[in-house]
Amino acid sequence: MKYAKLGKSDLNVSRICMGCMGFGNASIGQHSWTLDEAQTREIIKHGLDLGINFYDTAIAYQNGTSEQYVGKALRDFAKRDDYVIATKFTPRTQEEIDGGMSGQKHIENYLNQSLSNLSMDYVDLYIYHMWDYHTPMEEIMDGLNRVVKAGKARYIGISNCFAWQLAKANYYARENGMTEFISIQGHYNLIAREEEREMAPFCYSENIAMTPYSSLAGGRLSKRPGETSKRLEEDAYAKFKYDATAEADARIIARVAELADKRNVSMTEISLAWLLTKVTSPVVGATKFSHADGATKAVDLELTADEISYLEEMYVPHALVGVMAQNGKQKAGNVV
Repeated sequence: MKYAKLGKSDLNVSRICMGCMGFGNASIGQHSWTLDEAQTREIIKHGLDLGINFYDTAIAYQNGTSEQYVGKALRDFAKRDDYVIATKFTPRTQEEIDGGMSGQKHIENYLNQSLSNLSMDYVDLYIYHMWDYHTPMEEIMDGLNRVVKAGKARYIGISNCFAWQLAKANYYARENGMTEFISIQGHYNLIAREEEREMAPFCYSENIAMTPYSSLAGGRLSKRPGETSKRLEEDAYAKFKYDATAEADARIIARVAELADKRNVSMTEISLAWLLTKVTSPVVGATKFSHADGATKAVDLELTADEISYLEEMYVPHALVGVMAQNGKQKAGNVV
């Protein structure tokens, strides 16, 4: 495994972040394909053995059970200083808005619940899961600054936002002596490259780490035509994100398979090796040992400039999908 600084922070993170959306009680959350606690422990232990020290979860994943499973496994298998844990909070609920709860109090309550779920005193990275159009930005930044000052979060990150929103928030924080976002977790992979328009150049200029989710497009960039999995069959949200562009995306996926055969490696390795030329640490879900193995191997795979161009040249512009398409002033989308 190789490691890198996470943006401007002093956090040394593995070049692969294990995404923990696939862990949690499958009977009480959005997804039906998640792993139970025993299976979660096996995957996390394997990830630690591979040198993966960066783990990303969220309070919204399977109603907090992902945090519970992940927290216990990390506590049992590693020393606290040997891993980096990130979790996320969602926007205020309508009930909270109607009740007059401030953004600051919302953040405090959610982080306290996450810390309880994780059975930890602090998280290394606290991530704003999606832009809250119904709460003043100033309240959010103040609330995040307070939890950092209280020692409950070492750093803050953001997910599912536009570059202008990240810039606005960080410049406000900078002007007011508050903590700034050090990372962005956006939707970015070989068949979803809209982050390259504004977000990627902005982050490069500001030394903000990119830790994209959906790195393998819900498995589409790791499987050949005809291959399937429980997630591919049951993940309705991923189908919502990718089915509309399946024909155009298939041409890129075919090139991934072609290069995998040529280099005698897996499609996972090719897809992630490409992404690793762009970002600090992609978030990669793992529900089998082989998923973590393939992601780890990708760190050592170096693509040539010609191979990178070959993978990229078939891309056509995509409409925004998922949270970025659903979340707005009028409505809030599902959390993924």
